[in-house]
Amino acid sequence: MTLLKFNKISFESYKPGKSRLSRLKNVIKLSANESALGVSPKVGKEINKKINFSKYPDSKSNNLRLSISKKFNCEFAKIICGAGSDEIIQIICQLFLKRKDEVIVPQYSFLMYRIYSKIVGAKVLYAKENNFKISISEILNKVSKKTKIVFLANPNNPTGTYLKKNELLELRKKLRSNVLLVVDDAYDEYMKKKDYASGLKLFKKNENVIILRTFSKIYGLASLRIGWGYGPKKIIDAMNIIKPPFNVNMAAQLAAVAALNDKGFINKSVKHNLIWANKIKKFLNKLNIITNEVTANFLLLNFSKCKYSANYVKKKLENNGIILRSMQTYKINNALRLTIGSSSANNKLIRILNKIFKK
Repeated sequence: MTLLKFNKISFESYKPGKSRLSRLKNVIKLSANESALGVSPKVGKEINKKINFSKYPDSKSNNLRLSISKKFNCEFAKIICGAGSDEIIQIICQLFLKRKDEVIVPQYSFLMYRIYSKIVGAKVLYAKENNFKISISEILNKVSKKTKIVFLANPNNPTGTYLKKNELLELRKKLRSNVLLVVDDAYDEYMKKKDYASGLKLFKKNENVIILRTFSKIYGLASLRIGWGYGPKKIIDAMNIIKPPFNVNMAAQLAAVAALNDKGFINKSVKHNLIWANKIKKFLNKLNIITNEVTANFLLLNFSKCKYSANYVKKKLENNGIILRSMQTYKINNALRLTIGSSSANNKLIRILNKIFKK
């Protein structure tokens, strides 16, 4: 029998953080930047009340797009919904890139930017960071005639650092006009820094920027895979031509609308994150574990000045049923990423770390 030929895959696939521990049942997962408080109670009621499992979903996610346009004061026709913002990234790469085109990403950045770029045959260039912060000058130094897209998240995953409003504006100004800038606003709702502005606020009317948003973080809908993009109408129209016809399931659409409209739950989630992230950061610093400023719903833990290594602490935590994200897949040595969890999860984390460090 002749073996069918297929493209050789020369890069690693996305590897999610560990979510199970074989010998333990009650595990606290602080590895995937999921919502600390779960999801708005209105979501379940909405799904149970309206969903019809036997019918195809609205292929254009019209009700959800209308809710998004009202909440964020943006144009309905410039919104595209996807099965997570991952799918929006995939569609962008399919639309803009061909073999040997070049894409620039920060040195430490969300892995799917590079994976989807490589799938279509583009070359990915990595712009060095300064102390784990995205460098505008390093990105610009990588630009060539072959550059088609610059991807970045702000705040950045996995480092938790961010570009100030003026830095992001400077990047767009200095990039060639025919280079697409994709700004991922995944953690925007958590950001309370005065010198920060979301990509959506800065580039809502720009003709060469696409903004990414997700419902997986503060809205707590990670399992339903729902995200959206915002950009120039001509680009969004072209993206709609190549997107799958029923890419966002009906449960996700209904849940996203309900989650968007629950302002009380969102405010509660933001407050919880700010209180606990600052508390945990202060505690970790006493253990000589260095962290970034509080920006998103996670902290990057640097063990370079700590008496124990990241791997040692990771294993000790796992022995006690707590999972953090290893940074080896991001090529960040001696570091872990910690998601801010529920109050009970955070209290257990502090208690176990105290035990490990014998404080």
